[in-house]
Amino acid sequence: MIPAMDLHLLRSSTGFSAIRFFPRYPSPSPLRSRLFIVRSNLPFPNEKAKYHRELEAAVEAVERACRLCVDVQRSLFSVEGRIIEKKDQTPVTVADFGVQALISLELSKSFPSIPLVAEEDSGFLRSNNLVDPVISAVSDQMSFNMKSLSHDDVLEAIDRGGKNAFAMGTKPATYWVVWVMLGMYFIDMVRSINLMQILDPIDGTRGFVKGSQALYVVGLSLVVEGEIVLGVMGCPNWVVDATYKSITHAQSYRNSSPGLGIIMVAHVGCGTWKKRLKNMLHSSTKISSDWTRCFVDGFCLVCDARFCIPESQTWESLPLSVLYKARIDDDNVGDKEICLLSAFCGSLCKYLMVASGRASVFILRARSEKLIKVWDHAVGMICVHEAGGKLPSLPFLYQANDVTDWKGRELDLAADKVERRIIYPEGGILVTNGKIHNEILEMISSISSAV
Repeated sequence: MIPAMDLHLLRSSTGFSAIRFFPRYPSPSPLRSRLFIVRSNLPFPNEKAKYHRELEAAVEAVERACRLCVDVQRSLFSVEGRIIEKKDQTPVTVADFGVQALISLELSKSFPSIPLVAEEDSGFLRSNNLVDPVISAVSDQMSFNMKSLSHDDVLEAIDRGGKNAFAMGTKPATYWVVWVMLGMYFIDMVRSINLMQILDPIDGTRGFVKGSQALYVVGLSLVVEGEIVLGVMGCPNWVVDATYKSITHAQSYRNSSPGLGIIMVAHVGCGTWKKRLKNMLHSSTKISSDWTRCFVDGFCLVCDARFCIPESQTWESLPLSVLYKARIDDDNVGDKEICLLSAFCGSLCKYLMVASGRASVFILRARSEKLIKVWDHAVGMICVHEAGGKLPSLPFLYQANDVTDWKGRELDLAADKVERRIIYPEGGILVTNGKIHNEILEMISSISSAV
């Protein structure tokens, strides 16, 4: 058997890229690293990626959006009046609208015919006189020069992805899904209490204004004829050091230097990869631009797996609590116990954790009072798939799933026949490394049947 490997893409002085393979786990005999040249900004050759042009554009748009978020976040420390309230009482900042406008403008430059599915519309900007600060934030990060970015330019860019912008119909469709998910959470270092607020496209903006501790994700995926073909996630506050046991542990690392921040990309058939984000803080510290291949973890037993759940839900509210007690951030679990990671971030951060091997399982219970939006999951799904969570079908191996509802059905992105904005998973959503997925589904089913 060929041992699992980590792959690193290196930049040479010629401007080309190279990928080096390293053993992911120790092997009895040392393996010689292998190096080959890739003439692309992506971690794989263009000829292997059918949608490489779209992926390159998505990577650039997400990187620019992350810089916009960091700049806006810093400005909120000294500028008042940037927070407004939506009708559902979720706070929205300039960053929400700015990122949606920026990504819309960047993508329409190269792909004007592909529609956009996103959270915001311009109604809030119009009624709260926030167009000017959004224009300023967007103008600073655009890749192309516009002599004067007008109010109409920004409002139209935002409304391109807003509700009722277009109707898909019942046939498989092609569209971008964008999620400005500032899954923003901060730590009260005095009381060690984690506060969580969830926001609609920037998830948890109240945490966003509290400082650099907040975790958040900008996510972008492309759906072609009903299939997710690529995804990009940028997390400016992700601690790169994988030795941290949990996100809480990582958040307690207060040095907000260029050691923070990653961008993760996935393309159908090409795997999931990550690299450090370009320097978000304008520091002189040199940032490595190596690409590293991501893999889900290798745990094959439920009792060994590391779980994460939404902050709005408790372990006791989930079916598995009947069989296992949860120990927070503790790998030394006993009989009938599991390790529950205190990951205070939004849904896409949880997918990022599973795709990068930090967590084995993300489980979410569907609630009748809360709709589940497609942008909460689309980009995370392909990142977990391509990181090895979904194994290929072989004659001697059953199809292993990694993202389904609690009945084992794949999430249907076209369940919302008109707008493609809502999904309807039965029971809830289960995201795993693929190896223990069916076993957990069987546990959920047996527990539910017994209740």
